[in-house]
Amino acid sequence: MTKTVLILGSSGKIGRHAAEAFTRAGWQVRRYDRKANDMVRAARGVDVIVNGLNPPKYHDWKNLIPAITKQVIEAARASGATVLIPGNVYNFGERGGEWSESTPQLPNSRKGKIRVDMERAYRDAGVQTIVLRAGNFIDPYHNEDVMSLLHLRSIRSGKVMAAGDPRAMQAYCYLPDWARAAVALAEIREQLAPFEDVPLGGHAFSVEQLTTHLSERLSTPLKVTQFPWWVLSLCSPFWELAREMLEMRYLWSTPHWLSSDKLERLLPDFRTTPLDTVMLAGLPEELRSSVENRASIPARA
Repeated sequence: MTKTVLILGSSGKIGRHAAEAFTRAGWQVRRYDRKANDMVRAARGVDVIVNGLNPPKYHDWKNLIPAITKQVIEAARASGATVLIPGNVYNFGERGGEWSESTPQLPNSRKGKIRVDMERAYRDAGVQTIVLRAGNFIDPYHNEDVMSLLHLRSIRSGKVMAAGDPRAMQAYCYLPDWARAAVALAEIREQLAPFEDVPLGGHAFSVEQLTTHLSERLSTPLKVTQFPWWVLSLCSPFWELAREMLEMRYLWSTPHWLSSDKLERLLPDFRTTPLDTVMLAGLPEELRSSVENRASIPARA
């Protein structure tokens, strides 16, 4: 029996990897065309809706996220489809440690409260929903992910950038892993509860650990530099993105990681990509190739 998935935001980070993973798994993939502006019609006959829509650069979350949520819920109700959402860690506020599906959601930011309200709307709507929660995404295609925009933007100059305490553990997720886990959960959706909050443990490391690892793999010294928050402070009165980024500054110094226990119970055969591969994936292509080429040269006797 053919299984069909509707990908919302198919040109974005989530959508691209989800479309690839569902295609590899034998699903029929539909890509939502925003110009059509009729999500209910687009969702007819689909089994799963992957919501990869997200207002770019934090623009007008207060209004746009509830509007998107309403659309998706209407489409899911009309089609009977399961909704799959990429959850984030904004829900948990600034109390660090291991975060799981049972961790109290006490957001300390406006965006965190918006995300909590969004998830509650799906829960209350009665449509089957799976929140696959993850940390900072690492995209091997370098599509505006945390590595290309922040940590490794100056790696060619021997610098790794931290946005907070470089010793603070942070949760990270390799996007192909998220997409594979999404497919696997979609395959067992009939065994799941009407609302499932599933953290994807992925990987957790500090900027110091990232720097040390890449320095060893590149055989070159690297140093940690700090993100210039002062620039955003100056620009915040007239730049929306600066204001929104400043609100989330706390997170970069809040040590945290996601529990993998629930995902392991639901998907006991699922394995995340090795950490070395994930860290190297963030490098510019020529640097990654140089590391891989050195690794492929046999050692001399």
